[in-house]
Amino acid sequence: MANVLETIVEKKHYSFINGEGVTWQEAVRLSALPLVEDGSVSEDYYKQIVACIEKHGPYVVFEHNIAMPHTTENPEGAYKTGIGFMVSENMIDFGEDEDGEKKEANLFFTLSAVNSEEHMNNISQLMDIFMNDDLIDALGKCRSAEDILEAMKKYPCDNE
Repeated sequence: MANVLETIVEKKHYSFINGEGVTWQEAVRLSALPLVEDGSVSEDYYKQIVACIEKHGPYVVFEHNIAMPHTTENPEGAYKTGIGFMVSENMIDFGEDEDGEKKEANLFFTLSAVNSEEHMNNISQLMDIFMNDDLIDALGKCRSAEDILEAMKKYPCDNE
């Protein structure tokens, strides 16, 4: 079975932006575009994610400047299970969480789910990636599909 990063590259579910002056709402839209382009999600899918973040705060932003934009189970406009990956050269500001902690990200892993088993497998693999600090640092410097594959080879996750 291909790992998540290989699948992202294979399906062309990646993008790279400068990110300067980009709002978090626009970043969420941009991070979903590779999924839109191959029909994994509808063009408006990202709006549900934005609405959830506006309602619940920046719950999608984790340590190491990682964002995992996603929405509730069985969202409208999700046609295939997948992950869109986006790197921003500049940090995207999501504001503060309920504890007043500033939340910003430059690595986006945008989720789409219609098959719960595939989705849980993707989440499990992403958690392994998120705990691999060297890989996360390398992914933040990626500017091409080749860079993603090279980072994956140089800093493999334990379960591979």
